[in-house]
Amino acid sequence: MSVARVTEITSSSPKSFEDAVKIGVERASKTLKNVSGAWVKDQEVGVQDGKVSDYRVKLKVTFILED
Repeated sequence: MSVARVTEITSSSPKSFEDAVKIGVERASKTLKNVSGAWVKDQEVGVQDGKVSDYRVKLKVTFILED
């Protein structure tokens, strides 16, 4: 039997929402051990001078706790 924990992180990218998710999961995996999944809780964009400047996601990251 395993026990998991869920934590929320925010990530951004100048390219796309998909890239922001990739960046967030890769960064979380550097700090958290046993990352097993993630889901997008929210999406938003930054706007500068009337144009989209960056894509932001709030992720719920699941990781398995070690014994």
